[in-house]
Amino acid sequence: MPAKPVLIAVDGRSGSGKTTLAVELVALLRVHRTVSLFHLEDIYPGWHGLAGGQQRYLETVLRPLAAGQSGHWTAWDWTRDDDGASRTTEPADVVVLEGVGAAHAAARGLLDAVVWLQAPSDDRRRRALSRDGATYEPFWDTWAEQEEAWLAGDDVAAAADVVVDSSVAGAAPAQVLAALASLPVLEHALAPERTAREGVRLVAERVEAYPDAEAVYRRLYAGADRSVWLDSSNVHEAADRNRISIMADDGGSFGQRAEHRNGTTLVSQHNTTARISGGFFRWLDSAWCHLPSAAAQDVPGGFALGWLGYLGYELKRETGGKDAAGPRQDTVQENTHDGAQENWPRHAHGTVPDAALLFAGRAVLLDHVRQCTWLLALAGPSHLDEAAEWIAGTAAVIRGLPQASAGSPEPSRPPAALVFQPRDSREAYLAKIREAQAEISEGNTYEVCLTTQLHATAPEQLDPLHTYLLLRRRNPAPFASLLRFGTLTVASTSPERFLSIAADGALRAEPIKGTRRRLADPEADAAVVEELAGSVKDRAENIMIVDLLRNDLSHFAVPGSLQVSRLCAIESYATVHQMVSTIDAQLLPGAVRAEAVAAAFPAGSMTGAPKISTMEILDRLETGPRGVYSGAVGYFSLDGSADLSVVIRTLVMDGNRLSLGVGGAITADSVPDDEWDEVRAKAFGVLSALGAVFPD
Repeated sequence: MPAKPVLIAVDGRSGSGKTTLAVELVALLRVHRTVSLFHLEDIYPGWHGLAGGQQRYLETVLRPLAAGQSGHWTAWDWTRDDDGASRTTEPADVVVLEGVGAAHAAARGLLDAVVWLQAPSDDRRRRALSRDGATYEPFWDTWAEQEEAWLAGDDVAAAADVVVDSSVAGAAPAQVLAALASLPVLEHALAPERTAREGVRLVAERVEAYPDAEAVYRRLYAGADRSVWLDSSNVHEAADRNRISIMADDGGSFGQRAEHRNGTTLVSQHNTTARISGGFFRWLDSAWCHLPSAAAQDVPGGFALGWLGYLGYELKRETGGKDAAGPRQDTVQENTHDGAQENWPRHAHGTVPDAALLFAGRAVLLDHVRQCTWLLALAGPSHLDEAAEWIAGTAAVIRGLPQASAGSPEPSRPPAALVFQPRDSREAYLAKIREAQAEISEGNTYEVCLTTQLHATAPEQLDPLHTYLLLRRRNPAPFASLLRFGTLTVASTSPERFLSIAADGALRAEPIKGTRRRLADPEADAAVVEELAGSVKDRAENIMIVDLLRNDLSHFAVPGSLQVSRLCAIESYATVHQMVSTIDAQLLPGAVRAEAVAAAFPAGSMTGAPKISTMEILDRLETGPRGVYSGAVGYFSLDGSADLSVVIRTLVMDGNRLSLGVGGAITADSVPDDEWDEVRAKAFGVLSALGAVFPD
């Protein structure tokens, strides 16, 4: 049987730019293979023939090509308004099929990929009439009515693999080709395009200036819709975790953004979005280390550009957990430019994606040890000038900013009265503690990390940077971070490392279990440290999680390399003392790094032990999804390294809706009232910074 060609449809309403994109896309594809191009406008039987043309196309063109055979079809003679000559479209390595209805419902099962172009109707009409002039103008409304009737029952945009917003500058064929090459179904067919970026390299420049981090972010990133600040905000403490702070956005030619919701990852670059079905960690593996880049030897911290953002707790469904019980999701419909609606899942607390990342093709690194700044940028054969210009311009800005000072600025004014409400009342939470202890007594678990959330609605949307700075100044932490993805902001003062992977494969996890609120009196505060260090219950909690993480890391570790470097050490922060352990290992050579992250996700310190069965118990006890809370924040670098923190002590702002997750580990020896006090202690740092109090 003849080989089936790769069939790619380019669809969209009239005037969306399909023909131009298809022709330019074919030119790019022909560099490495044979390509045929078919235009549906050649087969429509007149101005009233959209439905008839789609059927002719399916039967005489698409089905034969899908079988590896030539498509023999009858062209429409638009001058005579009748059938015209017989024509043939030959199979090739790739066939591009362009036109309104190229990806209609009956055709999609035969296609390998669908590209959908969308633009406002005014732009489309202007473009179409500019191209076809007086010939098309009398029939625009007639044709538009047929498009509306077809699309009312056939949502091609929602089914498309690649969606292009062609409203302003049209479609960029190179971006569309890159998006197609990212699809698993085309991975082998477009292998040359996947490796075409081998000429890309990392450019790094050291700037002999050490500006104030807040000033850098304000000047360079505060105005961006999407940005990440991984902020080692207590640089005077725990130096091994505080070597660098990273700031980046998705700007420049290499910038991208990715959002994962319920089994689908949307990857956008400028005006082109690829829809990739499948698990998040599978996508992460394909996207993480596949752009060649070698870090300059002197650049600190193991970051060589890459993906930055968060992984939400609900990704547990891909690592052995299930969807949480209780109120789950309804559906949000968002209008596209064409009036079509796309369905997105809405969590009980908002439209927060399961994961959100941006790809930084350039970034600012503050080196807190050498007290200098590093500028990193990707450069390729066609992007050398762009990288050089960005580095030169950013270096000038860095040199002109005020230098970092030893003292912290005075705290800013908190926002107007924020009143938080608990998801669980004190009585309800204590009842859940007792239920968790009953599960322990039954032998179903050893330790249950039970959580709840506090919620508030701000009178108006808070300024993300101002809000984060309140938290940062009140409670500096080694893994503090500010993530901004449109109207979603994650402001974290996390002290806990989830997992780090060095470029050479060194693995490290640093779980925290055991927390006490700090006291103003030095002697009383010292007594709190002594009590925590000697707490049998807290040590038991910590050691159980250490054992769990030793198991998680062992799946991808060199045998014999696992070791507990620290056990139940006490670390002190601005508002709490905590018990911390460190587990180290060496990654197996050739191991898939995304799978190693998945094996440990979510952090055992946020689930309990054993992990899978305990997560099922938590799904029954907790009345809603955790969302971002209990997940991970950090980066996946192009050199294969990663550093991820646990999302705790973190305020999530979804528009003007705020949430703060809190909880604690429940064991057989837990005293319910004490556990509630620990919840209050963990919430204190964030709430006090916002001028709020724990609800009664």
